[in-house]
Amino acid sequence: MRYGEKEIKEFSVENMEVWPNDAKNDYVIKITLPEFMCCCPRSGYPDFATIYLEYIPNKLVVELKAIKLYINTFMHRNVSHEASINEIYNTLKEKLDPKWIKVVGDFNPRGNVHTVIECRSDLVVPK
Repeated sequence: MRYGEKEIKEFSVENMEVWPNDAKNDYVIKITLPEFMCCCPRSGYPDFATIYLEYIPNKLVVELKAIKLYINTFMHRNVSHEASINEIYNTLKEKLDPKWIKVVGDFNPRGNVHTVIECRSDLVVPK
């Protein structure tokens, strides 16, 4: 097993590395992950996406290698577009307790269908 495969296999979301946010000011962290991959739960075919993370940290920030490893754990999982983005959102929201967070999954078209999934903490559901 190669070292990257080993790191991904051994990654534990419970032990995801986070760092203290010592900044006095509010600021936005933007992270782009252009090589997201998961497998369609129905067909098993791979789905590819660019993941856009934005958040205003509270007391913690995610370590960049940790987010890379976490995102790569989806590579061989059978999970829908919607479920994968919601899981990433919920995991980061729980681990970081940010002041605000948004996670967008911009999935490559498949079968002439382009899907964008967005979860954010300030989402207002229309009545």
